[in-house]
Amino acid sequence: MSTAGVDLVVIGGGINGTAIARDAALRGLSVVLVEAEDLASGTSGWSSRLIHGGLRYLEYLEFGLVRESLAERRRLLAGAPHLVRPLSLLIPLAPRGRRPAWMIRAGLHLYDLLARDPSLPRHRTVDAAEIRERLGGGASGAPSRAALYHDAQVTWAERLVIENALDAAAAGAAIRTRTRIAAPWTRDHRLQGIELDTGERIAARRVVNAAGPWVDAVLSGRDEAALLGGTRGAHLVLDAPDPAPTSALYAEAEDGRPVFVIPWAGQLLVGTTDVAHEGDPREVEVTPAERDYLLAVVARFWPSLGTPASIAHAYSGVRPLPAHGSGASSARVTRRHHLHAHGGALAGLYSVVGGKLTTARALAEEVVDRVVADAGVRAGPCLTRERPLPGGVAVDGDASSLPGVDEATGTRLRSIYGARAARIAERLATGGAYAVTVCPHGGGTMAEFTFALEEEWATTVADFVYRRSMLGLGPDFGLAAARRCLAWAAVHLDWPAEACDRQWAQCLRLAELRLARARHHCDADWRAALD
Repeated sequence: MSTAGVDLVVIGGGINGTAIARDAALRGLSVVLVEAEDLASGTSGWSSRLIHGGLRYLEYLEFGLVRESLAERRRLLAGAPHLVRPLSLLIPLAPRGRRPAWMIRAGLHLYDLLARDPSLPRHRTVDAAEIRERLGGGASGAPSRAALYHDAQVTWAERLVIENALDAAAAGAAIRTRTRIAAPWTRDHRLQGIELDTGERIAARRVVNAAGPWVDAVLSGRDEAALLGGTRGAHLVLDAPDPAPTSALYAEAEDGRPVFVIPWAGQLLVGTTDVAHEGDPREVEVTPAERDYLLAVVARFWPSLGTPASIAHAYSGVRPLPAHGSGASSARVTRRHHLHAHGGALAGLYSVVGGKLTTARALAEEVVDRVVADAGVRAGPCLTRERPLPGGVAVDGDASSLPGVDEATGTRLRSIYGARAARIAERLATGGAYAVTVCPHGGGTMAEFTFALEEEWATTVADFVYRRSMLGLGPDFGLAAARRCLAWAAVHLDWPAEACDRQWAQCLRLAELRLARARHHCDADWRAALD
């Protein structure tokens, strides 16, 4: 069975795929995006959650990439202020470090010059007293001198993906999750579109493979050379000291690789590693060696935190970097994205290699420019440069002010949904089942659950808990919320008991994985909190 033809099919529902679909749809192209699982269920949700210019890229003379990244940082701060916020970072100035103080200062001067961003302060040197204050409690290993500079953080990277998809859909794109591609569809040695594993075919003028670390898997069986040389990025989430740090720390590991310790969602996010990875990108764990590597950095500055007992949970993802020789250092592999245009029977198919949260919009503009030029389709200009994301549209009143909603709930809703929080407040105002609280730790209501199901492509409780409401990043990994939502859905939505049992098992598995990846055992004590 074939569907009517479209201008563009995008494969992959991560930050790159949704940004491409958004740009193309806003230019007037007919677009279908297909994602095998859920939006933001891959690499986009397993990042360091930084929106940054890439200070360390200056060391490799990637001036163009840094300039582009800094311009995109400015756009995200302006266009998604509910999700992307300024973040101050400290870099120790050690007289005999691998990177001497003069080199760090020179790099920061150049960083400020390339940024040309009046919305963020320029860097400055800070003394020991200010450093200790900014690093919070237990920082007995704080340096005596440091440079303070600013980048940005996206606390909920998953929501950044969702909002790109929302804007794409508002412009006419069809967003199809749980839709697995079987292969590119060719006929008479010419690309026709894609074929799904159900046998359905979608005809398209052009196809963009933005499947992240699964780019090569989409092309399997086509005698195509491998495009990716993926590397694993491990992250630890630690219980924050009291008082908690107010600035992030940009430190060096023993091998000279930068490691960040970042205040995040009331905890500390530590990352990352850069280790070659082979195999299924979903089967990736934080190894004991990676855990100890990251903890060693923490221990230098917070001795009491540098032990496995401080780890709340952990996660790891695979970067879709370009293929590189086995002897090449992954640290030196460019972080600039690359668009590979296939030839022969696959002419008209493009594969995206690389990309970052920060530069996804710029990548999308480049990809759509190429598609429009090669396909000869009529399209309008790129509209995404100054266009806010749906939740970033300016709203009147205090950031936490929502009619009929208390201040704490309003603050939380605004920080996740931005301007779209008013839609949830309307549901809450009707009371009844919508007003039922689903999470004893982070709030959340049935109004949000139904909103995610009806307006944000959530099809399971895991979609809602981990990638819509962000309740899954709380102390119980969203399990209390998941159980309450499933009980509610069984009564009010007629979800079958078997389906609810499967979804509960899925949520348990996700929670157990995050604990196991942290400590390499599954501590069952946390389950008692659910009873």
